[in-house]
Amino acid sequence: MENYFDIEEFERWFKESIYTFESAKHDKDHKFYNWACFKFQQAGEYALKALLKAFGKNALGHSLLKLLEDIENLGIFVSEDLKSSARMLDMNYIATRYPDAYPEGSPHEFFDENSALVSENASRKIIEFVQNFKNKNE
Repeated sequence: MENYFDIEEFERWFKESIYTFESAKHDKDHKFYNWACFKFQQAGEYALKALLKAFGKNALGHSLLKLLEDIENLGIFVSEDLKSSARMLDMNYIATRYPDAYPEGSPHEFFDENSALVSENASRKIIEFVQNFKNKNE
């Protein structure tokens, strides 16, 4: 694992992750479930990018699973449970927003409270993983 860690860049991205997570909870509470699911994906993405950018990495793309692979390449252990959460959240990137992701209907018809709860839990795991890594390495 590299010694370089840019705490300011980490905080910049991690704060956005937390802000987006809170916004997603607001959408969930107001039954905008597709947007909540998308924002939970985004919150996880920002958290993982916070960690990668703190190590000076580009952190390109939107797949949480691929970002976790980049984190593993830094020598950081990533559990299979966390990868499973990333896979689930990756499915929220397009399907939550684009009507042509479905043969008919609109995204808001395909997401419900349970979808949002599952997404929230997966996002929380990703955020906690990043926060715990930072806390252990301060």
